[in-house]
Amino acid sequence: MAAARVMAAAAATNATTSCFLLRRTFALNQRPHFRGFCFSGTRQLSLSSSKRSLFTCTALHKPEFQIKEEGQPETLDYRVFFRDNSGKKVSPWHDIPLHLGDGVFNFVVEIPKETSAKMEVATDEQFTPIKQDTKKGKLRYYPYNINWNYGLLPQTWEDPSFANHEVEGAFGDNDPVDVVEIGERRGNIGEILKVKPLAALAMIDEGELDWKIVAISLDDPRASLVNDVDDVEKHFPGTLTAIRDWFRDYKIPDGKPANKFGLGNKAANKDYALKVITETNESWAKLVKRSIPAGDLSLL
Repeated sequence: MAAARVMAAAAATNATTSCFLLRRTFALNQRPHFRGFCFSGTRQLSLSSSKRSLFTCTALHKPEFQIKEEGQPETLDYRVFFRDNSGKKVSPWHDIPLHLGDGVFNFVVEIPKETSAKMEVATDEQFTPIKQDTKKGKLRYYPYNINWNYGLLPQTWEDPSFANHEVEGAFGDNDPVDVVEIGERRGNIGEILKVKPLAALAMIDEGELDWKIVAISLDDPRASLVNDVDDVEKHFPGTLTAIRDWFRDYKIPDGKPANKFGLGNKAANKDYALKVITETNESWAKLVKRSIPAGDLSLL
């Protein structure tokens, strides 16, 4: 009999909405200026403006989410579903807010640090639960543990029809944007953490662009010390190189070539990471409004 276990996955309590961020062109050493449209699971949002910021997104409710495991871990039928307070199934990709304001974002943990099971949101299944990835009918594992919490930014999408000319013309990988969270605490599958982006790595995996946003949980003891890429080098020495090398080499034991990285093989700064988040949030908004063909992707 399938085992089911319910655990709380708290979303942010001080903000409950996500912004579709529209960008203006900016240099890499400048802070981007945003204006936004708001999205949430129920779309019950208000939009306000002020002289200091073009728009501020304010939700009329404060949702929390629960996760329910169905099936046994490390089996083909294992799924982690998300539910709102009413018990209704929701999508961790489409219904959890992205943007919390002040440069803070929601991050959904798919793979806890120091584990190797390759867990991911099932983008082609209704309500996009988290499952273990498979290849030729067999469960997938990394050849060694991942050393950081790994997961996705909700309400983002790397458009496979868009060629990024800043990164060798590579097309998006058709997935939400990945996050590598460098805090000290091991997260749990389906846990929602509030994070701030610090850097971005432009991984190219078999010709597809697969962004890795380096971020830190606001709950981490050292979170206040790091606000940009240089702070990561100072307070987490060697971490950016370790992340790049881990993702470069993890397919080699399976006989595949190493992954490549664009942008000079280096981590871009926080402003560039925010630019990536903005652009992929725009792409997601077009996807859910069906301005772009969804193919096999689930929009529920």
